[in-house]
Amino acid sequence: MIVITTARPDEFAAAADVLAEAFVDDPVARGIVPFEADRRRRLAHLFTAVLRSGPGPRGVIDLARREGDERIVGVAAWEAPGSRRGALGRELAQLPLFLKAFGPAGLPRAMMMEHRLQRHRPTVPHWYLADIGVSVSARGLGVGSALLRARLDAVDQAGLPAYLESSTPENRRLYARFGFGELASIAGIPGASPVAMLRSSPPDPGGLG
Repeated sequence: MIVITTARPDEFAAAADVLAEAFVDDPVARGIVPFEADRRRRLAHLFTAVLRSGPGPRGVIDLARREGDERIVGVAAWEAPGSRRGALGRELAQLPLFLKAFGPAGLPRAMMMEHRLQRHRPTVPHWYLADIGVSVSARGLGVGSALLRARLDAVDQAGLPAYLESSTPENRRLYARFGFGELASIAGIPGASPVAMLRSSPPDPGGLG
């Protein structure tokens, strides 16, 4: 059984390690952090900064564990409607970690690619799945589905849509089972072709698996 809890600040570093492991070979992550030798270490810095600054006071970071095991095996970071208010100040506070992730020369490139991703977000209030990842040891156990199901139930109760970007066909198939539909391909990410996906509210019951 997979148990879902909300992350505490003292769990952010461990959660970032899980995301770094999950994204080390992800096409978008490779485009944003194009350092082969130490990409996982840099991604750990990046996700620590993102978890500290990104979701904001109204967002949420969900953690997945196997029942009876304290080790984190999955992470989903969600931004609630309005979470971006005050984001710049939170991100500036994490600038040292962003620099460790990208290097001084790579920071402008990363900011440009992040802008290309963000400009596809809906203009209406919505929940945004910023990041979701599962540790290698727990893949195939339904961890990603458990994380999605737990938060989407709350999103449905609020009567709001949900949005994400997906970088692989395999992940898009999973999201489609939860009612996400493809909106558009996102250009400008080296070596990657992420797709913007939206889940309407209420979702079409025929799209749920």
